[in-house]
Amino acid sequence: MRLDKFISQQLEISRAIAGREIRARNVTVDGEVVREAAFKVLPEHEVAHDGNVLLQQNGPRYFMLNKPEGYVCATEDEINPTILYFIEEPMAWKLHAAGRLDIDTTGLVLLTDDGQWSHRITSPRHHCEKTYRVTLAETVVPELVTRFADGIMLQGESELTKAAVLEILDDKQARVTLSEGRYHQVKRMFAACGNHVVALHRESVGDIALDEALEPGEYRPLTEAEILSINLPPELQKPLS
Repeated sequence: MRLDKFISQQLEISRAIAGREIRARNVTVDGEVVREAAFKVLPEHEVAHDGNVLLQQNGPRYFMLNKPEGYVCATEDEINPTILYFIEEPMAWKLHAAGRLDIDTTGLVLLTDDGQWSHRITSPRHHCEKTYRVTLAETVVPELVTRFADGIMLQGESELTKAAVLEILDDKQARVTLSEGRYHQVKRMFAACGNHVVALHRESVGDIALDEALEPGEYRPLTEAEILSINLPPELQKPLS
């Protein structure tokens, strides 16, 4: 990567300003001042700006976040704070959520800069299961187990939902596992059955379960086993850094 592009990305400044910083002798590579914007930065180089080492990001990144209520799953938003508020990583703005949660929904969000990997999660073709813990306004009646398994006609749609697994936890709590991701699906399914979702918390995506050690707002890198559990074809897998 060109040095000016690297500095631009790392400092979140324009290429023109990055070039000025380079020409002003504010950038070093392996301890030596470099004034050529076109200098090629290699993975083994140590680049610093004003004496502060800039960490190179080589290879894809994968994280899980325990999302709190009140944050949107976007890189930027003019009204609401985004989940990137919690991510203390170089060039965090390059990460995106592999499957969004509503602003009032909590729990597992997967973040990555690997588009093929996230597509495997979000594409309807691959039927990646997501599991949610649901708190409801009214009692969850046993008959709903069969209704969810048979599919429910949502308002404004022409096809039944795919079979979903409903596990009743207590009078007003349930666990739902879906293999599709229609707009506000869990809330709309219960609404179609005459109930109202008070709170929604995602527990897992595929075989990746939210780490119980993570408090709301905390995150950690995914393990290699978690990354590979998405079953991306070998030809699409990127080398893990």
